[in-house]
Amino acid sequence: MEVIQYKAEMHEYSLGQRGEGKSIGLVPTMGALHGGHFSLIRRAREECDTVVVSIFVNPTQFAPGEDIDRYPRTLEADRLACEKLGVDALFVPPGDEVYPPGAETYVVQERLAGVLEGASRPAHFRGVLTVVLKLLNIVAPHVAYFGQKDYQQTVVTRRMVADLDVPVEVRVLPTVREPDGLAMSTRNQYLSPIEREQAVCLHESLQLCRELFAAGERGAGKLKEAMHARIAREPAAGIDYVEIAKPDDLRPADPVEPGDVALAAVRIGDTRLIDNMILG
Repeated sequence: MEVIQYKAEMHEYSLGQRGEGKSIGLVPTMGALHGGHFSLIRRAREECDTVVVSIFVNPTQFAPGEDIDRYPRTLEADRLACEKLGVDALFVPPGDEVYPPGAETYVVQERLAGVLEGASRPAHFRGVLTVVLKLLNIVAPHVAYFGQKDYQQTVVTRRMVADLDVPVEVRVLPTVREPDGLAMSTRNQYLSPIEREQAVCLHESLQLCRELFAAGERGAGKLKEAMHARIAREPAAGIDYVEIAKPDDLRPADPVEPGDVALAAVRIGDTRLIDNMILG
């Protein structure tokens, strides 16, 4: 496995792979890899000739006061895991390689990036879309792999790729969960043992929504009320948002139809977690 730090070297590597007729799959990450990332890497390994994993804790998607300073950084463990999974190249650029001094151009999306996560974290998707576009330009993959856990990120990324004519396929894979249903996330590491027990309320609220929908409930208000009630049972839980939206444009869904998506963001103590579930 090659470990690459610089854009020019990464670009040259990808050009060489393409020149040999090889397909490239990219798994973009911020490191501290877990089972969710591993599922993306395994799928990329199955489907592509060359697998590239990027690790970059992107400063532009964190607002002041958020957790960029304590975000886990486990590069050596990540490197060993990628090597074991058969990754061909690990791209680990330093900050000034991605954002050179004087950089002032960002990708701004209008409506999609302003709801749900975008309403709670106004600058978040400007940073996400900018770094994703930069990685797609640098690595030049044929396929880029993302997890459904970050549902809105997959929607805004697909919209950006379509709007800006980026020649890449965006592949979204199912959320990987712990045995009790909690979605795997790097931020789960922040939870105390008691908070970890209470955090399962997020998945259970979504599961309850799906069960009520399967039983015939189509009113968004009643479905969201049930989700609120389940989360509110936990002393450490605070709701950021609970919503049911159309899958492609994230507009509120009411009445709710098969294929609509329930989404929630909850703070368990000081840790903010997100999850979602497609209904029907």
